[in-house]
Amino acid sequence: MRALLLAVLLVLTGCSSSQGQEPTRTVTVFAAASLTEVFTAIGKDFEAANPGVKVAFNFAGSSALAQQINQGAPADVFASAAPANMQQVTDALSPVTFTRNQLEIAVPKGNPGKITGLADFGDASRKIALCAEQVPCGAAAKKALAAAGVTGAPDTLEQDVKAALTKVRLGEVDAALVYRTDVKAAGAEVEGIDFPEATAAVNDYPIAVLGKAPNSADAKAFVDFVLSDRGKTALTNAGFTAP
Repeated sequence: MRALLLAVLLVLTGCSSSQGQEPTRTVTVFAAASLTEVFTAIGKDFEAANPGVKVAFNFAGSSALAQQINQGAPADVFASAAPANMQQVTDALSPVTFTRNQLEIAVPKGNPGKITGLADFGDASRKIALCAEQVPCGAAAKKALAAAGVTGAPDTLEQDVKAALTKVRLGEVDAALVYRTDVKAAGAEVEGIDFPEATAAVNDYPIAVLGKAPNSADAKAFVDFVLSDRGKTALTNAGFTAP
């Protein structure tokens, strides 16, 4: 328990702060790994609109974040990649679905493994990365594979979507199932392949202020900012869709 909380605090020390006025308050946001790029950008916009407030992020798999919160980690806001993980957090106050995301096949640049679709994920001769079933991207992958009638043959199961994407970026696998927003954020390093069964595994993303939030006022302001037109635009530009 003590080691877990120390690890969380070490992560938080590396997070963002705005230029100019020295921050006097911090709002701590625990967010799904797939939100890393867009929430980092939203956090900077929030800091610019709220001088004196620093946003500290802890990005990881939603199941791991829920566990940390339930064990007493100091968080103000939780943004999950699936309702199931939000429901595990008994301290969450009135969660709101703020966006949606769906899967895409990610392959290394040039597609050296000649991946053509979801059927290749059942081919044992292919090197495949999936997320573990307990994290939202893994649960979504399970639904998509079932919809396609494919029994997955993964070579590795990762604890969050960014870890699965890293396997692709490094060329360690022929393909991975990640969110389409992750493919977009990776730029030219990876290529994305759409597949029809992705529509059977769309993830809702809920966000909530936590009941024991050390900074509940700024936590509510941050959630309101995410739900604002400015936040919605940032999410849309990142490839997320409206709920």
